[in-house]
Amino acid sequence: MRTISIPLIAVLAVAVLGVVASVVARAQAGSDLWLRYDPIADEAARSAYRRAVSAIVVPSDTPTGRIVKDELLRGLRGLLGAEVPLTGAVTGAGAVIAGTPGTSPLVSALGWTEALDLAGDEGYLIRSATVGGHAATVIASRGEAGALYGAFHFLRLIQTKQPLRGLDIAERPRLSLRLLNHWDNLDGTIERGYAGASLWNWAGLPERPDPRITEYARANASIGINGAVLNNVNARPESLSPAYLSKAAAIAGVLRPYGIRVYLSANFAAPRTLGGLATADPLDSEVARWWRAKADEIYRAIPDFGGFLVKANSEGQPGPQDYGRTHADGANVLADALAPHGGIVMWRAFVYSADVDPDRVKRAYLEFVPLDGRFRDNVIVQVKNGPLDFQPREPFSPLFGAMPRTPLMAELQITQEYLGHSNHLVYLAPMWKEFLDADTYAAGPGSTVAKVIDGTLHGHRRTGMAGVANTGRDANWTGHLFGQANWYAYGRLAWNTGLTAEGIADEWIAMTWGHAPAVTSTIRSLMLGSRETLVDYTMPLGLHHLIGGDHYAPMPENDDPRRADWSAIYYHRADGAGIGFDRTTRGSNAVGQYRSPLRERWNDPATCPENLLLWFHRLPWDHRLASGGTLWDGLVRHYRRGAEEAAGMVTAWESLRGKVDEPRFLAVLEKLHRQAADAAAWRDKNLRYFQQFSGRTW
Repeated sequence: MRTISIPLIAVLAVAVLGVVASVVARAQAGSDLWLRYDPIADEAARSAYRRAVSAIVVPSDTPTGRIVKDELLRGLRGLLGAEVPLTGAVTGAGAVIAGTPGTSPLVSALGWTEALDLAGDEGYLIRSATVGGHAATVIASRGEAGALYGAFHFLRLIQTKQPLRGLDIAERPRLSLRLLNHWDNLDGTIERGYAGASLWNWAGLPERPDPRITEYARANASIGINGAVLNNVNARPESLSPAYLSKAAAIAGVLRPYGIRVYLSANFAAPRTLGGLATADPLDSEVARWWRAKADEIYRAIPDFGGFLVKANSEGQPGPQDYGRTHADGANVLADALAPHGGIVMWRAFVYSADVDPDRVKRAYLEFVPLDGRFRDNVIVQVKNGPLDFQPREPFSPLFGAMPRTPLMAELQITQEYLGHSNHLVYLAPMWKEFLDADTYAAGPGSTVAKVIDGTLHGHRRTGMAGVANTGRDANWTGHLFGQANWYAYGRLAWNTGLTAEGIADEWIAMTWGHAPAVTSTIRSLMLGSRETLVDYTMPLGLHHLIGGDHYAPMPENDDPRRADWSAIYYHRADGAGIGFDRTTRGSNAVGQYRSPLRERWNDPATCPENLLLWFHRLPWDHRLASGGTLWDGLVRHYRRGAEEAAGMVTAWESLRGKVDEPRFLAVLEKLHRQAADAAAWRDKNLRYFQQFSGRTW
């Protein structure tokens, strides 16, 4: 046997160091997201966890079972700083057992059938138990996806320094559909994408799925996301062609073991533009036959295909109204084609035809409420959180609670289209909680939006939430390291709408930045105050849509020639007499689409919340605010406060120099400097512009 020479040893050492350096570089770039699995720094805590976790017992050898094993091995190795052995039996205290009654005899022998049935295939139990006379922790589910979710939850307990004694956790998702909507185009670009090109790398498919898709699947499974719409809602017909279906099938193959189903956005005109028919009329028998054949083709390629997302008769997209048909007619022809395979149609309610009503925020309600009860059982109507378009603050869409016979799913925007793109630190969970906790009064007090979408208010079984994704090929996935928090928060809220923004922030901070008190308190303060800071400098007192075509820079003078409701002046209506959009009973009567007592409360400027005042009211510059001062004074105060607080975010972050790793520190600092400059620009541009109408100083 030839001995290894010193030079070869040196080469091997360099290679090992190179691997370690690569792992460190990935972590410092932020590519590991909240799955960093950094060692528990506190020696006593780490020793206690090591005593509680001595072995891993996962007998399943299915693709998902292997992922459960690998994730527990990977996570525990990182967190505990030592290998935890994988064993086939419980031989001592501290075993972590994971599986289902069908894959693990140990789980089956526990007799937890009733509790597992209550949790369902995606829910799970994490319990301290005695197995074979030894103390153990059991992660059990009726389905393998649930076991995977439970494994991630168990690791999260250690990441967030929770005790492992006396565990008795039972979790099940409140929503059945927990989806990301990717606005990715077939050329690799992303509409409203601020983090680089598409993850899918279509050119390499189907032969070479990008390894990053696996990491994407891991991240989603860790927060319970179970579906991905791969392509833009402004869909190209080619996305349903055989060539692209084979590419989608390759992606589905990567996502499937992580419990994630693939969906596609469908172009409504595809029977004509792709299939060569003379029409796409949903009531035409040849069109119906074409959709049935296309569905059969898709399911041959992707047996667990989830279904279609459709944007129709909106912003130039084709739809059933092109043929004098309704949205229900359009959705139902697709639903009938998917029904034999168990697929669904998610039909977007983002429509705003100028022929329906002069006020854009009223149009979706006027088009969809008359169709309540006319959709097939496998159709769910997807409604944006607000009636306009992902503004930093909106009242909830009046459609929530207004269609009791139709299941509705909420559409949230994780990508920050109107909230500073990937340049501004804006933690969105407070905004989403404001929406989910809003009371629709649809069945009396307590009829929250969350109860509408989780099916409990109207008894719907099909429930869901969709988030417009903020992922891309940037090393840190989201363009801004704090954009990761919004991906994380979306998944956690889709799993459980009852979680708090504060609790989710605490989890993410611990998993991403560690446990040092000075670090966690500073980051927590930055995150929880960031949304109101942005509202102050972009839409104070409900003054909305003050942007141009890039949806980024302030442009209150914008008078878009293409259509009035793409203009800023359409919404602020500023002149010498005042400012704001009158949506009261004296104006467009948008308040009339809400139930009492909201319509009365919002109709009166004295009782309307000040943060929505100019959304619902047109008021004179000298109108007296309940908080003190005139309307003009209030606008000045908010703009100034927003810019000052954005500058203060820079100062707060600079206090962490040397307390977090330098690459991530500098990356965030650069973004915060940009945000502070942008906030000052919003303040100066808008106050100068509105000053010409108010005639007042600032």
